[in-house]
Amino acid sequence: MNRYYWMLTIFFAVLIWSGINPYNYPTWAAEVVPGIIALLLFGLTYKKLRFTDFAYYVIFVHCLILFIGGHYTYAKVPLFDALGEWMGSGRNSYDKVGHLFQGFTPVLVAREFLIRKGILRDGVWNSLFAISFAMAFSAIYELIEWFAAIITKTGAEDFLGTQGYEWDTQADMLWALIGGMLMLSVFRRIHNRAISKMY
Repeated sequence: MNRYYWMLTIFFAVLIWSGINPYNYPTWAAEVVPGIIALLLFGLTYKKLRFTDFAYYVIFVHCLILFIGGHYTYAKVPLFDALGEWMGSGRNSYDKVGHLFQGFTPVLVAREFLIRKGILRDGVWNSLFAISFAMAFSAIYELIEWFAAIITKTGAEDFLGTQGYEWDTQADMLWALIGGMLMLSVFRRIHNRAISKMY
């Protein structure tokens, strides 16, 4: 069994676990759907445009983050409750991990797509486009969260994970920007090496 089968096994195991007695089923569904969409999207395009193993590993970890957040809600993940108490902040910061990856993953996928398709080689314009794509993705996601909270009228706090912080939306987008910049500044060479192995 190769590594992708192991990843799929863990993916579905964590997805099933997350759906067993979650904190709130509507919130769970809203949180895990992006991970399922990612599986369908990258699964269906695997033969036509296979991404690097590095990209698939990051997407996989991102999906697990979504499933864990869906089970507990982003404001109530136990480990981060304990960390919040230990640090004296009183806040559960698991939501920030999710938004960090919400910047990291789209930048990774966008820059790889642009390089592999010969649209923009690695450089300033590629990085600028990848960051812009990630920030647009983050903004659209925040709007979706807002609309979902308005439509459902229940569980808005659980889904949005604001924890009473009025600038939560802006902070979420900042963490996405930090995640994108982290990808470009720290993991760029690792990603480039992974891309070079595809040729």
